Amino acid sequence: MATKKPDVDPYAAAESLRAALTEVGIVLPSLRVDPASPQLRLVELGRVRADVAARLAAALQRPVVSDG
Repeated sequence: MATKKPDVDPYAAAESLRAALTEVGIVLPSLRVDPASPQLRLVELGRVRADVAARLAAALQRPVVSDG
């Protein structure tokens, strides 16, 4: 049985990701919604320099701090 994927607006997702990355000092200039296949709702992260990829990996590996 296939599970239905959540219906997420790709533009909202891209902007949410852009805001979250900006908070940790990472800018992906080519982050955008893929205009070639709107039915797939793809968000392109684009190409980045190796140092940006390393910073992104480090940001993702940080422990999550709970507010509660």
